[in-house]
Amino acid sequence: MTSNQALADWVREVAALTQPDRIHWCDGSQAEYDALIAGMLQSGTLIELDQETRPRCYLHRSDPSDVARTEHLTFVCTPERDDAGPNNQWMSPADAHARMDALFAGAMRGRTLYVVPYCMGPLDSPLARCGVEITDSPYVAASMRIMTRMGAPALRRIEREGSFVRGLHSLGDLHPERRFIMHFPHELSIQSIGSGYGGNALLGKKCHALRIASYQARQEGWLAEHMLIMGIEDPQGRLHYIAAAFPSACGKTNMAMLIPPQEYQGWKVKTIGDDIAWLHVGDDGRLWAINPEAGFFGVAPGTSRHTNANAVDMLQHDTIFTNVALTEDGRPWWEGLSDETPAYDWQGRPYDPANGPAAHPNSRFTVAARQCASWSDAAERPSGVPITAIIFGGRRASLAPLVLEAKNWQHGVLLGASMASETTAAATGQVGVVRRDPMAMQPFCGYHFGDYWAHWLATGARLSQAPGIYQVNWFRRDAERRFLWPGYGENLRVLKWIIERCQGSIDAQETPVGNLPLHGDIDLTGLDVSHEHMRQLTHIEPQDWLSEMDEVASFLHGYGPRVAQALAHFEFPVNGWSRTPKVLDGVRGFNGASQLDEFLASSRVLVNLLPLTPDTTNILNHERLSRLQPGGYVINVARGAHLVDEDLLALLDSGHLAGATLDVFRTEPLPADHPFWRHPKITITPHTSARTLRETSIAQIASKMAAIERGEPVAGLVDVWRGY
Repeated sequence: MTSNQALADWVREVAALTQPDRIHWCDGSQAEYDALIAGMLQSGTLIELDQETRPRCYLHRSDPSDVARTEHLTFVCTPERDDAGPNNQWMSPADAHARMDALFAGAMRGRTLYVVPYCMGPLDSPLARCGVEITDSPYVAASMRIMTRMGAPALRRIEREGSFVRGLHSLGDLHPERRFIMHFPHELSIQSIGSGYGGNALLGKKCHALRIASYQARQEGWLAEHMLIMGIEDPQGRLHYIAAAFPSACGKTNMAMLIPPQEYQGWKVKTIGDDIAWLHVGDDGRLWAINPEAGFFGVAPGTSRHTNANAVDMLQHDTIFTNVALTEDGRPWWEGLSDETPAYDWQGRPYDPANGPAAHPNSRFTVAARQCASWSDAAERPSGVPITAIIFGGRRASLAPLVLEAKNWQHGVLLGASMASETTAAATGQVGVVRRDPMAMQPFCGYHFGDYWAHWLATGARLSQAPGIYQVNWFRRDAERRFLWPGYGENLRVLKWIIERCQGSIDAQETPVGNLPLHGDIDLTGLDVSHEHMRQLTHIEPQDWLSEMDEVASFLHGYGPRVAQALAHFEFPVNGWSRTPKVLDGVRGFNGASQLDEFLASSRVLVNLLPLTPDTTNILNHERLSRLQPGGYVINVARGAHLVDEDLLALLDSGHLAGATLDVFRTEPLPADHPFWRHPKITITPHTSARTLRETSIAQIASKMAAIERGEPVAGLVDVWRGY
């Protein structure tokens, strides 16, 4: 059945061990899929839904003990325990193979062994990788046709290239004590037995596309990530692609299929993928991404026309549902879909609220990506799509702002490594317990997290046009625990700001923990979001962040010496906030008014890098500026801080700073009548981009620091918020 001798030999070896009644090599054809469906309908593995309203839709009910991934039974089997890391359960390869061989012995008697060749990624893409899953589940074979490029074309590529990931799966007897999922990264192989559910059984998904691929990516110089990929096209036709990682229950699929709000007519969202991204450094120095999957395996509960109308529409035909409820007339139903009452729960029992939710909380839909109205054929480009921005999300009630921009790639990796969400009462019985999920890869990274973060840092060093990195939090609450941000389609307003920042077309408020939107830069037109709510959404509470940094440091140190020094000792400006850039080494900052007063008494250089905020208006003023020693030098790079402008003018004219000069950097033109233009002690850098402004102002600061090193009378550097 194949010219690849290694594949043919492996199939014979597996058949000898598992003893199936027959062997079927899948070709991926429609006729084959129809035959699989017909066989499962006859055996009761599938239930036909109402074909008038849901043509070619079916329901699969898994064993009640087999309804989710089984992380406690999932192992990474590397020769050395430490290579798997504290983030994985480990078993030696020898012990794992011995245990699995015993369980697989005779496991397929009375069943068909399906050989499922598949390709993760576009078939003609050099970025794609192939695999073969051997399984005794027709449900798995049919689902793999939806979720991957499965069949004869994938087999032909395997025969051309020779290499493939080996995945062996059997339902076994579905007993939880005989259920294991083993990964052998060094062998590029997976073995799973005792489960017929989703990620435990569809081995191309989490097992191959993340756990094995993450290891493979490190060896080959790319990244395999738990990320959506989406394109955002503005009314002028400019298209930007974003990759975003979110922990569970943070709306990743909804964001991938986002529908622009009414106020954003002419904007379009293009779905490339909702779950996994493979990222490669291109020859042009940019980061490029493909979605290795061809379908969606999404969580049903909570999916509705309000949260994700595109998803609801695509599920009207050609879909396999798993563990959802049923209405009396044979339509799929789950909590959040509608107000009607189902007739049967996910186990097929007459619905009774006393038995719990009608649909299992982890019930799923399996559907081809092409059925989504927002799906883009760019998902089939062999080269992938160029990434403008990377987003890390979480669910935090108070700490994290709506959006935060990383200062650089290293800082962005730290934001990803410290990703976290707070638990809800519904999930755990406890509220506000912080759970770290670095890059949303906690269950999926196939090797030591310390090595993984180092690989991220190394990847960034190879990028000459690195994407911006951002953190978002759609779930911030007010004092009454009400959400401050509406979320869903309105998130496009935040994504627009992110794109504008990546283009350098708008400025931002710099804080020690990252950059925030300036007042008015996130469009609120048509939203019932007050300016007070926006203030809360973008508020940084220093003491909370200092505590957060302590917790992050403890978390990172828990992974031992393999954690890169660049992360383990990353600090934020002054008193544990951030490492000062090298050009500013040895320069002191201040923490509040008392330290500012002390510093002004012995300093001659004032640098204002931030717009005026409620935190600084009462600290930095003319009275305090007048204390700066004579002969000082003032650099002002604050955008729109008019009170500071007036104070600086008064200071220059007061005689307190004999010989002082002022350099002004702005991303927007100064009005023709602005007094800065006429002042002999002021030099104005013309209108420039935010990034150029940053580089130019740092260069000016560097020249002053060089003067200090030469022994010239310049004594220090001050910033308006906890130093720089």
